[in-house]
Amino acid sequence: MYTTLSSKGQVTIPVEIRNRLRLNTGDRIEFVIFESDRVEMIPRRGSVGALKGIVKWSGQPVTLAEMDDAIATEAAK
Repeated sequence: MYTTLSSKGQVTIPVEIRNRLRLNTGDRIEFVIFESDRVEMIPRRGSVGALKGIVKWSGQPVTLAEMDDAIATEAAK
């Protein structure tokens, strides 16, 4: 599968690859260069911040100290 480099240094990712990697407009892509001049393209989706609020908690809020105590208790087992 081939594509052509434009005068602006841009390439069009073929539709088969975009579909396979589920790439959409605005998605971020990381390029990793290896010593052999091989390049990998890795889709990067979302951020840790995007996960905020996906888990609902219905209990009472706890303090950091209470969390630390719970972790220490479980780690000691």
